[in-house]
Amino acid sequence: MVDWSRLYHTGVRVPVLEAAMEEMGSSLGLRWCTPRTSEHSVWIPDGGVVEIPLRFTYSTTGPVHLELLEGAPGSIWDGRDSPGIHHVGVWSDDVRADTEAMIDEGWRLLMSQTSPADGYGAFTYVQPPSGLVVEFVWSAIAPMFERWFAGGSLT
Repeated sequence: MVDWSRLYHTGVRVPVLEAAMEEMGSSLGLRWCTPRTSEHSVWIPDGGVVEIPLRFTYSTTGPVHLELLEGAPGSIWDGRDSPGIHHVGVWSDDVRADTEAMIDEGWRLLMSQTSPADGYGAFTYVQPPSGLVVEFVWSAIAPMFERWFAGGSLT
């Protein structure tokens, strides 16, 4: 099940990353990690393994960080037609077990780092019929994010 005490980010889809950083940074008093641009290799139920271009950043302060996502057109992270809050991110010690527990509760898998047959990888997106999207993120990579939040590299 979801351990809400481990909530660490809220993901927001935006049309243009830099504009959102400026707008939300000044009005909400947030500072940002160095933005990242990458080709995310992910697994989706209807397409298998796909590459999705993504630009993203996180606010540097927490305990709950704001994640801004500028996704490719038509992707799960595309904020051009439907900007705003997309998901909540929760640390998980066992992404596979947490994901499968939610699927057993009637949630559906939207995306994962790797296929279910390969254990889902370091993150999944799951969603109940009512619409909330929860991202389970493997807690073993938390130190990498903490470095990034402190001004270092994400890798």
